[in-house]
Parts: sequence; structure tokens; C-alpha cells
Amino acid sequence: MSTSSLPASDRSDVTARLRDALLGASFTADGLLELLGAPAYVALARSETVPALRATRGDTPLDTLVRLFLLQQPVPHSRVADVLPVAACLESGWLVPVGADPEGDLAATVDVRPYGGPGGEDWFIVSDLGRAVGGAGGIGSRGRQADTAVVLGVGGASTTLAGITVRTPVSAALDLGTGSGIQALHAVQHATRVTATDLNPRALHITALTLALSGAPAAELREGSLFEPVRGDETFDLIVSNPPFVISPGARLTYRDGGMGGDDLCRSLVQGAGERLNQGGFAQFLANWQHVEGEDWQDRLRAWVPRGCDAWIVQREVQDVTQYAELWLRDAGDHQGDASAYEARYNAWLDEFEARKVKAVGFGWITLRKTGAAVPSVTVEEWPHPIEQPLGEAIRAHFERLDFLRSHDDAALLAGHFKLAAEIIQEQVGPPGAEDPEHVVLRQNRGMRRATKVDTVGAGFAGVCDGSLSAGRILDAIAQLVHEDPVLLRDRTPAQIRLLVEQGFIEPA
Repeated sequence: MSTSSLPASDRSDVTARLRDALLGASFTADGLLELLGAPAYVALARSETVPALRATRGDTPLDTLVRLFLLQQPVPHSRVADVLPVAACLESGWLVPVGADPEGDLAATVDVRPYGGPGGEDWFIVSDLGRAVGGAGGIGSRGRQADTAVVLGVGGASTTLAGITVRTPVSAALDLGTGSGIQALHAVQHATRVTATDLNPRALHITALTLALSGAPAAELREGSLFEPVRGDETFDLIVSNPPFVISPGARLTYRDGGMGGDDLCRSLVQGAGERLNQGGFAQFLANWQHVEGEDWQDRLRAWVPRGCDAWIVQREVQDVTQYAELWLRDAGDHQGDASAYEARYNAWLDEFEARKVKAVGFGWITLRKTGAAVPSVTVEEWPHPIEQPLGEAIRAHFERLDFLRSHDDAALLAGHFKLAAEIIQEQVGPPGAEDPEHVVLRQNRGMRRATKVDTVGAGFAGVCDGSLSAGRILDAIAQLVHEDPVLLRDRTPAQIRLLVEQGFIEPA
């Protein structure tokens, strides 16, 4: 797929007029929700368009724009002319006539989806036709299996990465595999310079459209795979990537299949990020990884972490190889085609996994921070439970707490002052009427929403942490209450304090 079928990316005058017209008709995330209603709006996120088609049978400007740009329906020229600068949009390639009649129906050449920024900004994500929404038949449905270079719009993976990214102001940011430009769009809000790369030139063109139509600063766009477009002396304060992480036999679809064996693409991406990060910089990725027979999956991921970097790796989901293959066969629309071809492709996936002794595939996120510490901190955990997005600030705070713990031995920890984190609740479990609970659980209502089991001392310690007393003095007071030797209590409690700090239940005051 070439870029010739796309709107011109160098017509800022037309893009600005189009943006004004879209905003003037309330073609925004809030406007869509009000027009469609929650059920139809949520259905669009599932790639189901029928409820939205039913909700836009009117003739308001917003009905017209939703059917034109979001649902890809032909719309009469006269209706479009009431809303958009038609001549300019036709000349620059945003619209095309349907049929020979220049005054007949018009169609959009790209998907345009309203997207709300974190500060209430009204942004627009551009993508290939039918790739943001358009039915649940799979990305290869409607006879488009050959379109291997398609550019997708907003999806769950892209919004997840945007939500977990640390958003501190930085000088230089790198978006590897930019796709439709969602990560670059977020990054230009807090980075002085943003470089966006992609193997697919069509994706770079669409990223330029996304940024321009959103009224955002431009990014430097470079074509190439992984770190290839990055100059040898370039380093960054932030690297983000939602890469083509699918573990598949071959590289049929550019947007999802990395073309390397197994999970080698994700491993290469993570390992290569260390030398590209400035001190204190973050690299954040979504990834798939193999669960190999006879190998601890956590050890596998620890081996990916580059030297000089702390890491926090969270596995959010695991699928066995049959579930995984079926998911991505449906994504490609293969289940809609010839049964024998589907069976052959299914077998190819299972043959690949069998040869590699892969029993399951994990999905999650990987965050690196460049520290240069002699003994890096690497946390690999499974957390399939609900979280609160955006999580970027919680991730930044996690690494700050690691710095604190690394610089404080047990004596310094006991001399330190702590306070209970916000929105922590305590739960006690035990039989009714019992004098003491069987166990006490501290639970977070924010961020990772963790829960951790503590003993009576741990619960008492956390409960009185308000920053006024040192940890040692609090333990001395608790020792008197529970009739325990204060020296022994001071000796055995720092490990529990470290866990409470690391997981964010208490914070250095």
C-alpha cells in the first residue's frame, strides 16, 4: 500500500480548516458519547458499527461527520458541504467522489476518530479505512487480507501504553513503531523533541496527519525497523513502543507480526533500549513473551533487562497456545475464509510453538529506567487484577521508592519517617466474635490497587505512620503494647517496612 491514496500531509492550511470544522460540529469524544449514547459508543470500541449506524440516521452536522469519517458511509455532497470545506478537502485528498457525478455522494479516504487527551484536549487519530472500526470480522475481513501494510487506529493496547507512560517533561523522546501516531501525539505535549519511527512509510504519513489534525507540534519522522533509524550518538529521556509483538509463524501483517522468531523482537527491543537512554530516562513497552517448557518465565524476562537499568515487568494476561493462535487468526479475518486455509494456518502456529516448546504466551508491560546502579532492581510479577489508569505517575513513584530503599540500610530505615499513602484501607478477616483477626489486609484504592497481608505489628505500624515519629520509635511503642522485646522487633521488622514502601502502602515523609 503506497501513500498516494492518503490526504496530503503538507497542506497545513486545509488541515487547520478541517480541524475547525470538526470541532465546530462537536465531532469530539464528548460529542460522540452524547450523540450515540453509551451502548453504541462502547460498541465502537469493540469494532461493532451497527448501533452507531442506527444512532446517526439524522441529518445534523455531527451525524454527517460520524457517518463519513468514523463509519465510512457515503454521504451526499450537499450534506457534506454544509459542514466541511468540500473543495479543499477534495483537492487535498481527505474526500473523494463516489461515482462519476461530482455533485453526488462523497466518501472519506481515511478513518478519523475523536480522541480525548489527558488534559481535556480534543485530538483526532487518523488511520486506514475500516481499521479503527468496521465490524468484528477481523482486520483482514472485507477482502483485505492482502493489505499487509495497513495502519490501525486507536486500540486497547495503544491506550494502555499511553496510560502507563511516565509524563514528566523531557528534552528528547522516541516513539518506535509509531503506527497512527498516538504515542507521538502524547509525547509532543511534554517533550521538546520527539522522533517517531516506523518500518511502514504509510504509518509515518498517517502520523503526520494525526499530529496536524490534532493541532499538535510536528515530530521528526524516520523510516526504518527498531533502532535502525536512530543515529549512533543519539540518546533519549523517554522511549516508548507498542511494537509488532505478536509471536507468529512469518510476518504476514506488518502492524502486528515482527518477523523474528518467537519473542526475539521484544527481547531485542528491550535489550537495545539501555544504551539509548539518558541517565534517569525511562523506556516503556508492551510485549508478548513465551512460556517455555522447563523454563521459569520470570527468569526469561530478567535476562532481557539491559545492564545499568532498573526494571519493572508486569504480566497482565497469559493464554495457552491454542487460545493465542485463535485470537490472532480471528484478528486477521482468517476464520471468515476457506476452512482448509484456516486449518493450515492454525497448524502452522501450533507447529511453531511445538518446535520451540512453548506452552503459553504472556502479555504485559515492561518499564526500564537507566540508573547505572551497581546492583539494579528488577521486579517481575504477575498482576491480572484491575488497575486504575493513568498509571504513569504511579510507575514514576515506584522507581523513586526503589532509589530510596537502595540508599537506606536497615539502620537508616528505622531512623526514617514515613506516612501512610492516600486511600489505603484495612480489612480484618476472622471468625465472628474472635478477639484477634486471622489476618489483616492492607488494600490500595488507587494505582495498582494492590492488597498485601500484614501481621499485627505491620498493621499497627502502617496505621500510625503520619511522618511525625521515626520508624524505630513507632516500633518501640508497639513493642510495649504487645509485650515484645523492642530490640528483637527492630531486628525483624525492616523487611516488612521495605515491602510496604516498595509496594506503595507507605511513603518516605
